[in-house]
Amino acid sequence: MDKRTFLRTTALAGVGAFFASTDKLGGAPSGITSFPESDSSSFAQITLPYSFNALEPYIDAKTMEIHYTKHHAAYTKNFIAALADQNITTTDINEIFKNVSKYPAAVRNQGGGYYNHNLYFSIMAPKAGGEPGGDLAKRINSDFGSFAKFKEDFSKAGAGQFGSGWAWLIWSGGKLQIVTSSNQDNSLMDIAPLHGMPVLGMDVWEHAYYLNYQNRRADYIAAFWNVINWKQVEINYSKAVSV
Repeated sequence: MDKRTFLRTTALAGVGAFFASTDKLGGAPSGITSFPESDSSSFAQITLPYSFNALEPYIDAKTMEIHYTKHHAAYTKNFIAALADQNITTTDINEIFKNVSKYPAAVRNQGGGYYNHNLYFSIMAPKAGGEPGGDLAKRINSDFGSFAKFKEDFSKAGAGQFGSGWAWLIWSGGKLQIVTSSNQDNSLMDIAPLHGMPVLGMDVWEHAYYLNYQNRRADYIAAFWNVINWKQVEINYSKAVSV
């Protein structure tokens, strides 16, 4: 596939997913997504599985709208363009991230922004929160001692990330581990200090919380626990351990 054909095909897929979601601002369908996948036919922005105001009062509607329609949409569009510019035709994002140090910064930054936000929006839901169950709960208790200790450690990681970045729960080395990354990096990239599969990701860029929480990142982090869709995180965990 030549660069022009690739760009046209992937851009149309991304635009289709974007408008499918924005047409439903009053109430997008809720549900479980199979993300993250590495074998999709194209790269497209996730269809938001809830309305912009669905996570209130924890995350306000305006923040969600700007975050999704401006920031995430731009990352998706720019990632597709960066791939076309470099004649990268693989649709396996894991393969791209495994070789990201070989590519220009745009592939790393825009690709990370695309992937990270797809995961972030998929692991939140209205009327969520609480604690995980099943094998994930058992593994958290095994690797961190208790859910309460995990929650404390994860919150500290997010609060302590200097500047823009992410806090992650990843599957690495046969156990769950908490890591942070700067900007739009993640643990799938070959530049990551610790490589692993993301299971849960929390965006701590200011654009994720500043309209409502201003500079109070700790308040945003405390609120974030009320919107985590643990059923989706459990799916992500099951996929990670099966690889």
